[in-house]
Amino acid sequence: MADLSETTTTTVFNLQRRLLKMINEATKYALIIFEQFGETEETMPELDELQNVRERSASYYIRLYRLLLQVAESQPTATSATLELLTQSIDQTQAIADAGEASIQEIRRNWNLS
Repeated sequence: MADLSETTTTTVFNLQRRLLKMINEATKYALIIFEQFGETEETMPELDELQNVRERSASYYIRLYRLLLQVAESQPTATSATLELLTQSIDQTQAIADAGEASIQEIRRNWNLS
């Protein structure tokens, strides 16, 4: 892999793991809310938020995957633009993951889901 530290690679893999977990949890809790409470005026904001969490998580997962693959295929070195884009994507993904996890936790508390 061109010009990528082990720390950066590990960070990307850890973020991808978090995103996959968020996709799974958002899907699971949306199904639970829908099955237990239905699609009502009260549940729609949470169901929409969980859908948004899933979509953002999937989008950022794919972005990280593509950038990491692009760096791996760059020989002998990745371009500085690609490396900068990867760094920016890592920062953005960390913020998205934090926000998504907080949204899921808030919805779990609001609906007493375990």
